[in-house]
Order: sequence, then C-alpha cells, then structure tokens
Amino acid sequence: AVELVESGGGSVEAGASLTLSCTAPDYILRYCEMGWYRQTPGKERELVSESHIREGRFTVSLHYEEKLMLLQMTTLTPADTARYYCAAERCWSTATSYWGPGTQVNVSL
Repeated sequence: AVELVESGGGSVEAGASLTLSCTAPDYILRYCEMGWYRQTPGKERELVSESHIREGRFTVSLHYEEKLMLLQMTTLTPADTARYYCAAERCWSTATSYWGPGTQVNVSL
C-alpha cells in the first residue's frame, strides 16, 4: 500500500517560518502531481501549493533521493493555522490519488 506521511507541524508564533515534510515512495513523487493542501474545521480543504512552485510565502520542492516533498512556509500568520495534507494526485495520468493523515500547524500571535 502506498503511504504518505507528513511531519514537521507544531505551534509557532506569528512571523515564524516552518518546513513541513512528506515522505513518499520515489515512484509516487515522479509519476503523480504532488502538492500540499490544508483544512480548518468547518471549511473545505484548499490547495496550498503544488510541486516546484513558489507562491508568495510557500515553496514546494521534491527531493527524489530522500523520497521527500517539502513545504517551506515563511512569515506565518494565525490565518495559516490548519491541518496540512500531502497529496499525490492524478498518478500515472489517472484518477488515482493518495493522501497523508496530515500534520497540524498552529500559529499564535
């Protein structure tokens, strides 16, 4: 079974930076569209960023030898508080997708 596992979450103060990690088999990193999502209670899960994209405060990178996908986040605010999920989607150009259990990020003032 394919397993994605996130780590690196925790509690930080506003303005801090945090890097989340997702471990995944290298064939998943190579043949799926990798990305990070986040969700807060009562809200829809939203896309944070996809692989090899730097969007403002968020940068996603793939590291095939280490079998990792990273999400580097800077200048965090309380609005970034959420559970963050690693996602592997449209694997092998099919509807197959895999998700990790998530890691919680809490940002306080």
